[in-house]
Order: sequence, then C-alpha cells, then structure tokens
Amino acid sequence: MPVTAYDLTGRTAFVTGAAGGIGRASAVLLAEAGATVHCADRDAQGLEETATLIKDRGGTALTHPLDVTDRTRLRQAVAACPRLDVMAAIAGIMHSSPVLETRDEDLDRVLDVNFKGVLHACQEAARLMIAHGIRGSIITMASGAVDTGGAGLLCYGAAKAAVVQLTKTLATEMGRHGIRVNAVAPGWIRTPMTDRHDAEAQARTEALMARMSPLGRVGEPDDVAHAVLHLASDASSFMTGQILRPNGGVAMPW
Repeated sequence: MPVTAYDLTGRTAFVTGAAGGIGRASAVLLAEAGATVHCADRDAQGLEETATLIKDRGGTALTHPLDVTDRTRLRQAVAACPRLDVMAAIAGIMHSSPVLETRDEDLDRVLDVNFKGVLHACQEAARLMIAHGIRGSIITMASGAVDTGGAGLLCYGAAKAAVVQLTKTLATEMGRHGIRVNAVAPGWIRTPMTDRHDAEAQARTEALMARMSPLGRVGEPDDVAHAVLHLASDASSFMTGQILRPNGGVAMPW
C-alpha cells in the first residue's frame, strides 16, 4: 500500500475527547495527514491547546466545546460540518469500584459517556455520511479491558464491551453504504486518565503494565493515534467490524 493511502487531504474528521490523551494525539495526527479536524471536548482550555498544536503545524482545526452526553449539542456540532469523512469517537472517562460498592449513579455516568456518547456520535456521523453519499470511516475506542474481568472495572469494562458490540453491529448495517466501522482496543496507555496522581504509585503501576506487555513497555497516545489514522485512511479500505488491539492486545487492569 503506497504512503499516499494515508493522505487525508480534502477530507474532514470529527474527534471527540480531543482535549488530551489519545483524542488529542489522534486529532493532531489526522490533521498532519491533511484532514480538516473538528475537535470536541468538554475541556475548553484543553481543546484550544489541541487546536493550537494543529495550527502551529500547518493544519486546520475547529473547536466544539461540548459534553458528549449532551446529545443536542453533539448533533449540532456534527451537523456544522459541511461534510464528514471520519468520525473518531474517543471521549471517555474512568471509574473504578468493587462490584458490591458500585452505585447506580456510577454506572449511569460511565455508560452515558463511554457508551451512549459513542453511540450518539456514531449515529450522527453515519446519518451525515449517508445523506452526502460519503464512503467514510467511523472509529470507536474500546479497551483491552473487555477481554478479562479486571477487579474494579465493572462500569468501565461493561461500557467498553458495549462499544465493541456497537462497532460490530453498526459495521454490518453501514456496509451497504460503503461506510467502514472499526474499533481500537488499547492496553495500558499513559494518559491523564491513567494518571495515579502519586508518583510512586504511578511508577509501580507502569512497571507492572510494562511487564504484562509483550513489548515490555507502556503505550503512549501516539501509538494509538497511528491506529486511528490507519482506520481513517484508504489503507484500511477493506476493514470493517474489526477490533485493533495495540500493545499486543493484552487486557490491562486499571
């Protein structure tokens, strides 16, 4: 596959969770590949920092401060795109608690962001792509956590497992429109969401994660962003309903 297969010049991408971590890295890389990138996140300051990074590198970015649980605002932001070729639904939150201590409100919040927020982003993107006859790419963010039952991961793992099912189901429904739907399921990635806020605890956790990885190291946001770029590009033009597992596909406990 020639390098030009990764050229997104003239295309438009929408990235949720773009204020930091994997979302920021993905937005920046998609812009470097030539896409006009619409960046969405509830963190307005982080969103502007991402846009500045993109513009400083010669790219084009537009910002949409929003919470993905606000379906009306999300719909308006996606509808504001004159066209849409790529949706990367990356926004997510973390919650950890033993099953016996998990409250309904904990589960509801995680499902609202990590599953419903992804579902609604996918729905809005697919509708716009179909309306404009665009054979686009929809990318979701699952997790290696769906492969094992990690202690404390009920809410997070359940939401990410639902994202996997959404991805496979939507792929079968969108195929006739030429729209590809795939997920990325990373292992442990060093992001603000995985920051333990205690240097010693962080070092211990990352050492454990590195030992569990076939590569012997923890992942960085750019590692996942390259998987997102691949799925967004023509290089993956025959991939749909697939779950890419960076970092060896090892399910990492949080």
